[in-house]
Amino acid sequence: MISNKTTYRLTDWLPTTKKEMELRGWDYLDAIIFSGDAYIDHPSFGAAVIGRLLEREGLRVAIVPQPNWRDDLRDFRKLGVPRLFFGVSAGVMDSMINHYTANKRLRSNDAYTADGKTGMRPDRATIVYCNILKKLFPEVPIVLGGIEGSLRRITHYDYWDDKLHKSILMDTGADILVYGMGELPLRQIVSELKTGKKIGEITDIPQTAIARPKNAIPLNPFEEEIRLYSHEECLKDKIKQAKNFRIVEEQSNRIHAARILQDVNDATIVVNPPFPPMSEKEIDASFDLPYTRLPHPKYKDKHIPAYEMIKFSVNTHRGCFGGCAFCTISAHQGKFIASRSKKSILEEVKKISSMPDFKGYLSDLGGPSANMYRMAGKDLSVCEKCKKPSCIFPRICPNLNTDHSDLLDIYHAVDEMPEIKKSFIGSGIRYDLLLHRGKDEKANAAAEKYTVELIRNHVSGRLKVAPEHTSDKTLNIMRKPSFEQFFRLNKIFDDTNKKYHLNQQLIPYFISSHPGCTEEDMAELAVITKNLNFKLEQVQDFTPSPMTLATEIYYTGVHPYTLEPIYTAKTKEEKNAQRQFFFWHDPQYKKAIIRELKKMNRSDLIQKLYPKG
Repeated sequence: MISNKTTYRLTDWLPTTKKEMELRGWDYLDAIIFSGDAYIDHPSFGAAVIGRLLEREGLRVAIVPQPNWRDDLRDFRKLGVPRLFFGVSAGVMDSMINHYTANKRLRSNDAYTADGKTGMRPDRATIVYCNILKKLFPEVPIVLGGIEGSLRRITHYDYWDDKLHKSILMDTGADILVYGMGELPLRQIVSELKTGKKIGEITDIPQTAIARPKNAIPLNPFEEEIRLYSHEECLKDKIKQAKNFRIVEEQSNRIHAARILQDVNDATIVVNPPFPPMSEKEIDASFDLPYTRLPHPKYKDKHIPAYEMIKFSVNTHRGCFGGCAFCTISAHQGKFIASRSKKSILEEVKKISSMPDFKGYLSDLGGPSANMYRMAGKDLSVCEKCKKPSCIFPRICPNLNTDHSDLLDIYHAVDEMPEIKKSFIGSGIRYDLLLHRGKDEKANAAAEKYTVELIRNHVSGRLKVAPEHTSDKTLNIMRKPSFEQFFRLNKIFDDTNKKYHLNQQLIPYFISSHPGCTEEDMAELAVITKNLNFKLEQVQDFTPSPMTLATEIYYTGVHPYTLEPIYTAKTKEEKNAQRQFFFWHDPQYKKAIIRELKKMNRSDLIQKLYPKG
């Protein structure tokens, strides 16, 4: 429901129709953004962030949310031709992951659409939108962005087609691709356009990618350059695709990365290195833009699930240095943490507290991993030489500052605000950071204090954490800590609950069918979690998404860093055989589980799961 103490006018949102343009007195637009999501004017939604950024740069910008691609294409024509460019994004999620489960079945709802309605965006939305715009307005440049563009910027495996796809630049015909968080590259693009440059002349902006004829590759203004195996070579040889992935991942995790080139057909994809991490001033500027924090009035009286989930939450930082093998966060946001100032965070909390349906409870005060706020290398010269995808796997880097003090200060400042009754941490917690004890006694004490503070004051009845598996062999491929650490956390959680007379639950997340995981690993997971008195709720089958280590292993059959073969469950039967062990307590799975355990010659596990026979 849209409501706020502040009285908003229609012109407080970026226009979505001709009528809204006219209310602003506009007779032309500089940029038009097409998005696969409903338009929610909030810093958690990419189209709003980019739209507000362009507005701050002095551009007249409009958003066309979820355009209809099935009819006469009037949504693509209704605002006319922009003076500078079309911006295109599939939305906050890759459209294929948004649409399909791990079993490739259509999902029953879309969290980023009014009332959760499905079918409001096409499969491969970025490609569909771009192709329509290129057909209707071939002379207007297209700037492509969003996570779908980020994860598909070079040759990548597509799970839904079960084959390699070339760079999304080739399938869309877009003039330039902005990958990662788009504020810095877009601001520079706009700056160059203001000097009179055409988008086709812009070739050297960090965190962008372009396609050029092989004989017209622009000069390299960066320190290094690496050429990948071509798309055609990767089609013939999976090992070359695996080797490409390692290069791309390592370069994505460097402070000073190389420019990457990859040939495809008669063209070369040029991927410029990313910008350095955003400064506090830069990230504050993005979060402090004049968002209404509300869905556009066109959705009045409609429920948008993704908005309801975050409307009373605050992001404290971006980025994640976990480097998990199955996760796309570092591929899009990067491993370096960009943290907001305390002032910016408190001002956002103040805005939330003015909403009339706010009851005093913040649903989340976090980030991709909630407890990485202001964590970075102690000696940045060491970080400048590093290209590892994780700062905490296989062990926590001795150069990493793991001090939770600044985050505790934020929690205390928020909780002292008279409007706040309670602030919860709904984001994932890295418990390996909580349990780490290094040489810095101040950081050790802060970690201990943070753990108690978290459990005692910031759990909404249930604390969700992600051990992901119990097998150390599988966890090693996942780039996750040993399950022994979860045992330690579980004990601390229980002891703290007992000490403060709390009745709270620890809810662990687990994944089946991840590369490296076998049926036997899943059977042992069932026994281990049963012994901990867990009946698992938060479980999922591994879904290969572009540009992750786990997906490359799934496709190539080898680990890109060692080139050693790794088993992965692929068929429906193999996946279901693993997944059923999550539900050992459900009578309908009992016979099948016992049958599988007999095949494995693991009667010992049958006895442990079903001691009564």
